Amino acid sequence: MGVVPALPGPFPGKGIPPFGPGLAPAHNLAGRLRDQLLTPLVVGSVERAILPPVNAIRRQVGIRPISNARELYSAAPLTLYLTAEPLEYPRSDWPDSFRLVGPISFDPPAPTPQWLDHIDQPIVLVTTSSEFQDDGRLIATALEGLRDEPVYVVATLPSGDPSRFDIPANARVERWLAHSALLARTACAVTHGGMGVTQKALVAGVPVVVVPFGRDQLEVARRVEVSGAGVRLPATKLSPARLRDAVRAARDKGSTAQTLARQLTAAGGAASAADEIETLAGRTLSST
Repeated sequence: MGVVPALPGPFPGKGIPPFGPGLAPAHNLAGRLRDQLLTPLVVGSVERAILPPVNAIRRQVGIRPISNARELYSAAPLTLYLTAEPLEYPRSDWPDSFRLVGPISFDPPAPTPQWLDHIDQPIVLVTTSSEFQDDGRLIATALEGLRDEPVYVVATLPSGDPSRFDIPANARVERWLAHSALLARTACAVTHGGMGVTQKALVAGVPVVVVPFGRDQLEVARRVEVSGAGVRLPATKLSPARLRDAVRAARDKGSTAQTLARQLTAAGGAASAADEIETLAGRTLSST
């Protein structure tokens, strides 16, 4: 069994742009030609880097080698993909082994912060990566851009030092918080594009502004934009004024975010994943 972690599936498919640059899905001949030309280049570079060491291990344990990226992600008899359409692009050629079970998130038990009771403004949650990528300027930009807005900014910086910011009266910066304690009162989430926190906000019906810095975040940002449940703001264009405008625009997408939340929840989450595992186990036992 395989589990695709909380990131977009990086394997090619019909009508899907090559994974990585965060390209929009093609809707015309020019876009389809773009994908036809770029997919072999992008996917080919990944295959050349990954397949040789993977196949070396497979040969050591007596398993046949795999020949391409798609096979790499579909070789397992069951793959639980921790998202769902329409946040993920609809595909006509999902591997038979794939099950889109929706987001599965977990926050360790934590008390609700007492200071939360004293906030009477809509909350804008700003998140940065738990793996260092120098995205603290997202917080600095949000503090500056939203200091005069009728909102309260709560920012988390798990991989940095919260004390280094100029924090206005309508904001708070913490190293870590259980986001689930805030999302019920959050009007908009500004995220770095990590799939985990972005989906956590969307499942709560919270529209998002995604400012991607790297890794899979470009793909997450584009999927949010295409879904209509948020706004994509490239890190290269990040400024206080643009972020303020993006937050305002995202807050107007609340009804779409709530619709997407219902669709993601309908995929079943952990319960659907458990059902799929039990089904696979039953088939395996019956065949032995």
